[in-house]
Amino acid sequence: MQTIAVARPQPAPAEDDDKILKIHIYLADGSHFQREAIAGLRLLDLLRMYGFPVKAECGGACVCGTCHIRIPEHWQNVLPPPTDEELARLDSIPTADERSRLACQIETTDEMDGLEFEIQPDSLVQTYWAAG
Repeated sequence: MQTIAVARPQPAPAEDDDKILKIHIYLADGSHFQREAIAGLRLLDLLRMYGFPVKAECGGACVCGTCHIRIPEHWQNVLPPPTDEELARLDSIPTADERSRLACQIETTDEMDGLEFEIQPDSLVQTYWAAG
């Protein structure tokens, strides 16, 4: 009697649905912070989650422009284009330029691994300490 070895199908390795992204956040003073994120988070939510004092006075509704960030040119083609609503809000910010975006309007995707952006000084809550 001859024995035949039968190959049994192996289960496919589970794909990592929650890929960890690395996001690089810069401040105007040159400070650099690397943080982790998963796809589906708005940049504003990510910043708040990590304790960055972003004003975002409207809570992310795209009506105040106080979550102004700048995206380097080499990342522009990875992000979805700004909506007409976002462009109108950016037009009301005197310091905005072609690299400006609103953090409340950008949702992270897997393609954004390594994304860099700078929080603009006018979008940060200024903290003052008083002696006494």
